[in-house]
Amino acid sequence: MEPLETFEVEAPYQSEADQYREILKDIISDMVLAQSIGRIKVVIKPEESLFQMALVLRGGLSPVKTTDFAAVNVGELGKNEVVIKINNEKYLSKLLKILWDKYGRLNVRQPERKTVAVKTENPMDKISDVENIVVDDPKNTLQKRVVDLAVRAVPEGFRVRYHSFKGSNFIFVASEDLMKQEWIDEAYQILDELTNEEES
Repeated sequence: MEPLETFEVEAPYQSEADQYREILKDIISDMVLAQSIGRIKVVIKPEESLFQMALVLRGGLSPVKTTDFAAVNVGELGKNEVVIKINNEKYLSKLLKILWDKYGRLNVRQPERKTVAVKTENPMDKISDVENIVVDDPKNTLQKRVVDLAVRAVPEGFRVRYHSFKGSNFIFVASEDLMKQEWIDEAYQILDELTNEEES
């Protein structure tokens, strides 16, 4: 799926839809989300005080593990430790926090800027554990940013909101009035249209 393969805005008047599409485009651009969104459709019904959004995220965002940015080995002979040689410092602070929580601060030392040593019994047994630590999950971060996108895009005063994430699929409904189940159902129908486009 290409980024922004489908980008639709429906409103009672075409001029309103075009104007809102530009606003949405600016928000997506400001938040650097264009490469992450495959399909998006927004329906605005001012007469019902209703805003609905459905979108499908592009795939391919896998969690970042220790082995993605570091080499993990046992320490020097006689030292019960696992040594991590960092290739990319971007995730170093997150890794340190996870190691401190998992092994205790006293058992984690950083003898050099790009080296971390974890004191542990049976270091050979712990290498696999350390290699597979998930340091960052871009999918979670992306989901938070998508919710933020929806909140920024919603018209002023639409404070009653509902959103749902299922895998890469997202719906968002907002209104000034009490939420109606039929609005949520309609948002799911919009999402079905988007996902059916993908399959055909």
